[in-house]
Amino acid sequence: MAKIPAAAVAAGGLVGGYGIARWTRKRPLGGVALAAAGSVAAYEWNRQAGARAATGLTVAYVAAFAGSHPLAKKVGAWPAVFTVAGGVAAASWAVTRMSAR
Repeated sequence: MAKIPAAAVAAGGLVGGYGIARWTRKRPLGGVALAAAGSVAAYEWNRQAGARAATGLTVAYVAAFAGSHPLAKKVGAWPAVFTVAGGVAAASWAVTRMSAR
């Protein structure tokens, strides 16, 4: 089975969750996708870098979701989502990369 990096799962959860909520017009459905991807990413963060790193990255994931809302008022919805998704992916990559050494 192919291994998908936790950074991609987290970024995909933010982008996919928003996309699902927007296209289905059912925000709870987008929330389910967001939570599912976040859970998978948190599991991988814990496995790769430990509980402290997983906790920090999970907090960053939730903060990115929350922060995308006010950011969207300034730059637009999709640019905000892509910005926070990129930030979470970069943080995930950096933390898990440092732990791999």
